[in-house]
Amino acid sequence: MNNALAVPGTVVLLGGTSDIGLAIVGQLVARGTRTVVLAGRDQPALQHSGDRFGDAKVHLVGYDTTDDQAHTRTVDEISAMVGDIDLAICAVGVLGDQQDLARDPVATSHLLRTNFVGPAASLIAVAERMRTQGHGRMIVLSSVAGERVRAENYVYGASKAGLDGFAMGLGDALADSGVDVLVVRPGFVRTRMTVGREPAPFATNAEEVAAATIRGLERGQDIVWAPGILRWVMAVLRHLPRALFRRLSS
Repeated sequence: MNNALAVPGTVVLLGGTSDIGLAIVGQLVARGTRTVVLAGRDQPALQHSGDRFGDAKVHLVGYDTTDDQAHTRTVDEISAMVGDIDLAICAVGVLGDQQDLARDPVATSHLLRTNFVGPAASLIAVAERMRTQGHGRMIVLSSVAGERVRAENYVYGASKAGLDGFAMGLGDALADSGVDVLVVRPGFVRTRMTVGREPAPFATNAEEVAAATIRGLERGQDIVWAPGILRWVMAVLRHLPRALFRRLSS
């Protein structure tokens, strides 16, 4: 359960090596979270990630979002290990190379399964567990790339558009269940995933996204933009005529 300061006692990070996800967990641990579960495929990397959380009790769980049989099994394993899940963060995703993806159907299928299909299935499994508990929150890391998909990264953008829409619908379906969903829409974030890429306007970093996310949790928000100015930028871009948008995004 949450402590007296409304900080979740137990936090699960699906995508346990995500820079943004780890930054969120780190800031929660600093506020009082005492049990952390990192779920992912790379066990040495998970162990290294877990070392940063000081006195918090850290559990490592093998998890592959592309394995259709893994979603419920992983959630059941985590629940057996730590009991109720107060907060689950879905931070699974890969960026990919658009030029390669545009020519490779197999790579495109893998990215969509990794970024959208698998996380959506995992969120269903988490939602069912939290519904049974009668409480819980989920954070879903989306992206402004899914708000209006651009030609220069349309495979990645489409995967985030799918996940974003799914998460928003899931949140509506869970209304009055005691379970809430917070969708986080960062812009360009300087992380390991974006090394070597030219920063977009309003670029930020993982710690700033984490801070905005925690403010959103504290305020009971459904959506967080990081940085906040992107809400207004996308409000304009979303309604541009397609021909003009195509020239801007090519």
